[in-house]
Amino acid sequence: MFRLAHLSDIHLGPLPDLTLRELASKRVTGYVNWHRNRRLAMFGTTLIDLVTDMKAQVPDHVAVTGDLVNLATKKETLAARVWLEELGTPANVSVVPGNHDAYVPGALKRSCEEWKPYLTGDNPLTAVSQGFPYIRVRGKVALLGVCSAEATAPFFATGAFNRGQAVALARMLETCRATGHFRVVMIHHPPISGAAAWSKRLIGKQFFSKVMREVGAELVLHGHTHLDTLYWLDGPEGKVPVVGVPSASQNPGDPEKPAARYNLFEIDGEPGAWSLTQRERGHRADGTGIDWIRERQLLSDGRAIKARPIIDAPKAEEPKLVMFGS
Repeated sequence: MFRLAHLSDIHLGPLPDLTLRELASKRVTGYVNWHRNRRLAMFGTTLIDLVTDMKAQVPDHVAVTGDLVNLATKKETLAARVWLEELGTPANVSVVPGNHDAYVPGALKRSCEEWKPYLTGDNPLTAVSQGFPYIRVRGKVALLGVCSAEATAPFFATGAFNRGQAVALARMLETCRATGHFRVVMIHHPPISGAAAWSKRLIGKQFFSKVMREVGAELVLHGHTHLDTLYWLDGPEGKVPVVGVPSASQNPGDPEKPAARYNLFEIDGEPGAWSLTQRERGHRADGTGIDWIRERQLLSDGRAIKARPIIDAPKAEEPKLVMFGS
């Protein structure tokens, strides 16, 4: 059995001191938002406690689906590299960038350069500088990272998935299907219509849906919304689960956002008969510690089970939306 942990939307804080030059851009709106909102909602030991708990579960691999930083300053990207090194080795942690990692023009390139060992595929010829997607094979599991991050105008947090990435991803997924691997696709923005506000949507999600319909995958992981969500996309052999996770830094007590969590997936079986169980673990809503939130089986004998719950914690929250199709 392979155990895959899933974290997202780290938003490392606090913000460093910014120069006037750094503020003379979209960063000024993010700076104000941090001090008005996120400084209070994402500060303290929440992230540290969550990561410590996750490590105690001894996952075989960790997937981080973006937004490691807030305004993508040089100091932040350097700090995020240190955080990644504390999280695990590049061989054991796979990352895709989020919109905050590409906050202003040029930021995405710097982020990818700083975190390159965590965003590079197994083939040394497929370096980050040559673009996404990348692929890593760990035992029976193939992890494929795509990039939806791009710099946007103020008050926008959209992502993009273009035809070029779609073609490359389809080829990789087809190869992994032929070799009998369990395929996990990592992306920051949810590739689902209506999953995020219009100003935060994924542009080009129709290309992603087409890849799923024609080639498929066993699991898609995303972040961005700071919500625990479960959607389904059509695949050639059944439904493909698309799972989101709350921010790993969200303090308990916010009425609109769940407290920090991570997903722990247990992958077993063989091609055509895969088993996939999702366990959510994180901070209790009342701030009294970390506990299991929900456990549900997503795939059994290679077939989607429509999120049949196995157990539910007494205070478990239902996912915001369960949707079939794109």
